[in-house]
Amino acid sequence: MTSAFFSAAAHRHTFTLALPMVLSNITVPLLGLVDTLVIGHLEQAYYLGGVAVGSTIISLIFWLLGFLRMSTTGLAAQAYGAHDGERWVQVLMRGLLLALGLALLVLLLQQPLIELAFWLAGGSDQVQLYGRQYVAIRIWSAPAALANLVLLGWLLGSQNAKAPMWLLILGNSANILLDIWFVMGLGWQVRGAAAATVLADYLALALGLWLVWRTLRRKKFVPAAGFWQRTLERGAFLHLLGLNRDIFIRALCLQLCFVFVTFQGARLGDAVVAANAVLMNFLMFISFGLDGFAYAVEAMVGKAIGRRRRDEFRLACALNLFWGALVAVLFTLVFALGGEWLIGMITSIEAVRTQAALYLPWLVLMPLAACWCYILDGIFIGATRGQDMRDMMLLSTLGVFFPVWWLSQELANHGLWLALLCFMLARGLSLGWALWRLSRQDTFLVQQAPL
Repeated sequence: MTSAFFSAAAHRHTFTLALPMVLSNITVPLLGLVDTLVIGHLEQAYYLGGVAVGSTIISLIFWLLGFLRMSTTGLAAQAYGAHDGERWVQVLMRGLLLALGLALLVLLLQQPLIELAFWLAGGSDQVQLYGRQYVAIRIWSAPAALANLVLLGWLLGSQNAKAPMWLLILGNSANILLDIWFVMGLGWQVRGAAAATVLADYLALALGLWLVWRTLRRKKFVPAAGFWQRTLERGAFLHLLGLNRDIFIRALCLQLCFVFVTFQGARLGDAVVAANAVLMNFLMFISFGLDGFAYAVEAMVGKAIGRRRRDEFRLACALNLFWGALVAVLFTLVFALGGEWLIGMITSIEAVRTQAALYLPWLVLMPLAACWCYILDGIFIGATRGQDMRDMMLLSTLGVFFPVWWLSQELANHGLWLALLCFMLARGLSLGWALWRLSRQDTFLVQQAPL
């Protein structure tokens, strides 16, 4: 593996998978910026507040169902690596059926979900009113949004990063253009912002289905007799549900920690919670840089496991851990040298700038602490080792994050950031230990998940 690691072709292949996902991720904050600009130019602040609350609620629901992409990527990559065309397509079909089933469940339960979410969110009557308007429309994008997660994961697992890139870029670009047209051109206000996203999701679904059809046509896949009967086997769906359950629990724990930081920061004052929001935005940009290599390692590891190639598996891990660490060092240098300037670019409120600068050192350390868990998450997703991811996340959340916060409450907001830093370190260390243990036992390659 040593000679292969220094091969330019190996690094080029890694970037072929990672770079398109990094580029497509750039459109995500751009979409949020446009939303803020078009709604922020309406005559009342509660329009922007309503969209912020409503979009947060919808994003949380869809984000918690993000296991649809993760599980599909790993399973598709393994089938693709094994040259098992039928299993490869079955992963897609089962994923789409599960996505549509979950979308139907969300639509059927939308009323109690919305009531619970707005009860937790709070806000003024006007913010609640326009937030509900937004959610009532946006919720109908569920079938497209969840199906798009499956299409994205399947295309990535098929070692095709350019198709997911175009899917994300064109979908978000359409959302931006429709946003401007509906809100500023047609004057639909909050309803326009929601309708723009719904329509963009369905346009992205149409594009995604066309990309999948083109991929299947290029591979000349023809289903054999009994294909649908085998696809709908109960055991296969039970395994898929078990894998997705474990990834869901992982996502729930992760979101719980981030929400806890926000809520506890709010208890420490308006300037502190605003400063934390600024720094959390920087943390989001860190994730954009590292997610590209996390996605790449998902596809590369899944393919290596499908091929039962130990050398390819180790090379995929080494390459992406190397580049993930390098990106983390670059982020650390950027925040160390230009962090205060970046804070000033985001906010002109002196109290917020002062508080954000006070806690900036924690963000400087965060990339070096967090890069390992991003890449290791990708390795375990590619290997479809959902149970190990779940267990390590539970350990990091219940055994590290909350105990560290509890013991450091006297440090106030510094204690929150210390807990978050230790949480990221614990995720990386625990997953690294699990990777070392399972690699020594050859479990990744020998005990491939049954499909």
